[in-house]
Amino acid sequence: MAHIIIGGGVVGLSIAYGLLKKGKNVVVLDGADDDFRASRGNFGLIWIQGKGEKAPHYAMWSRQSANLWSAFAKDLLAETGVDVAYQNAGGVDYFTDDNVLETRALSLANLAEQLDDDYPFEILDHSRLKAIVPEIGPKVVGGIYSPMDGHVNPLFLLRALSIAVRNAGGKIKTSARVVSVTACDRDFSALLADGTRIEGDALVLAAGLGSVELAETLGFDAPIRPQQGQVLITEKLPHFLKYPSGTIRQVNEGGVQIGASKREAGANDSEDIATSASLAQHAIDIFPHLEQVKLVRSWAALRIMSPDGYPIYQRSQSARGASFVTCHSGITLAAAHARLMPDWILERNSAPDISQFSESRFHV
Repeated sequence: MAHIIIGGGVVGLSIAYGLLKKGKNVVVLDGADDDFRASRGNFGLIWIQGKGEKAPHYAMWSRQSANLWSAFAKDLLAETGVDVAYQNAGGVDYFTDDNVLETRALSLANLAEQLDDDYPFEILDHSRLKAIVPEIGPKVVGGIYSPMDGHVNPLFLLRALSIAVRNAGGKIKTSARVVSVTACDRDFSALLADGTRIEGDALVLAAGLGSVELAETLGFDAPIRPQQGQVLITEKLPHFLKYPSGTIRQVNEGGVQIGASKREAGANDSEDIATSASLAQHAIDIFPHLEQVKLVRSWAALRIMSPDGYPIYQRSQSARGASFVTCHSGITLAAAHARLMPDWILERNSAPDISQFSESRFHV
């Protein structure tokens, strides 16, 4: 029998890859191309600074994954030949307002204190920041550098995981829309839109926003919602930006990626001019030379957000063997999902303690 993974994005494929490494049979059910797919609209950051400011356990989990990323990327390259363009020179958040910079610095200092000061970051004024990033403009009052941050090419990662899963003997069924699931302890049957049934003795629901319609049958609440983010891409430029930020990074192919908008627009992945203009202006405020650069692509995509913004990891109480996994940081957490989550799914003693991410936290 197989582990059925519903969801063929970065989260589902990372877990599938990890389970295959544990010797399990895996079938990944990947939906239609026109589904809402966060993995294909992702910003590509492995980002730590600022995450978990009010939840140290989330900060620790994110950093644990970031620390696994170097070996994870090397394994994917060795097994698939795909270089996911992993870079870990650190990251810089840029600020154009002194008060906002001070507030963020105090927040990070508070988080570092809760983590016994094991949370490296450095506050840089304009002149110190300009010494390492000469292209910043006069509106930049300073920045915060952290060696914990990095980035990858998210589409290369998706491709590498797909190849790695297949190379390890896993099956990926594309255009496999699950219309219903029959669930009992260690006995699951997923009915596809084409009438096919997929049987398994374990199931992981990792279908992003598509998880909601299947959650109740499996015993999950799935309190998630879409949050829209827009992204702009410039023409390819000579490499100048060593350090990614939460809003601007230069991809391995040379284009500058601009993003980080947050819009509560429901299930709407259509772009709007006002948001695009705001993103472009922000990029110009940080790097004035970008004003002369052409934009070649833009898109909007939907994040998967829980009520508090943190991941949800839940085992079913009504159908043993079913697990629900969702998060909006699938790239950052991909290494942990591949290396650590399989033991949790398999209920082994070596599993990480991720009980604080269960749905029970929403029932208080």
